[in-house]
Amino acid sequence: MRLTPRRSVRAEDRFETWLAQRYQKQVLESGVIAPGPCPDDAFLCDLARKASRISLSDPRVGHAASCPKCMNRLLKLREELHSRRPTLVLAFAAASCLVVAAGLISVARHRVRKPVFVANTMIVSETVNLWDAGTLRGQRPSPLQSVLLPASLVRVKIVLPRFSPPGQYEVAVTRDQAGNDVQAHATVTATSNDAREELSVELDLRKVAAGPYFLSTTHEQDRASYYYPLQIK
Repeated sequence: MRLTPRRSVRAEDRFETWLAQRYQKQVLESGVIAPGPCPDDAFLCDLARKASRISLSDPRVGHAASCPKCMNRLLKLREELHSRRPTLVLAFAAASCLVVAAGLISVARHRVRKPVFVANTMIVSETVNLWDAGTLRGQRPSPLQSVLLPASLVRVKIVLPRFSPPGQYEVAVTRDQAGNDVQAHATVTATSNDAREELSVELDLRKVAAGPYFLSTTHEQDRASYYYPLQIK
């Protein structure tokens, strides 16, 4: 499927249309699922039906513009919408095309400035074993050896320290032990494995510069953050 505007008045419009089409083709054929959960059908339907009312700053718009699954679904919804209401085809096409093209062009221009290699889009699996690790709060110095994670899209299995409670945890990568300058963040529910509580979380560290950071975990009830030295390599 292709986004094909009916006409382009200026050379700049034709260039941006061409750029959007090229980027759309790249996303649809890449097969690389964008990080994070996909928007539900209700949001995609709303995007196809009332695209001009949706803020481009909504992270779900950026996800839909980068995810082949979401983009394919969005285009199908637009086709279904147009087939049911042929008298509004031009109006919907114009509104949807403007928003989707703007999102595609914004992401495409960013990628032109900073190329992303295929290897950098692969999910790297890592394990962080904190079972025998002490936990630190606040600014106390850490005696722990740094945990190592690559500057990639990583799926991390975290074995929590002994006696850690079950439930939901917030996992973050921060610049310091005060929780400042959050580099990546996710909320997951712990699972029990042979009396150990484990977390499985995806963290996008592709834009994080190499150097020292902290990996923090925060339980939903305790709300106290525990920090572990982390090296991004």
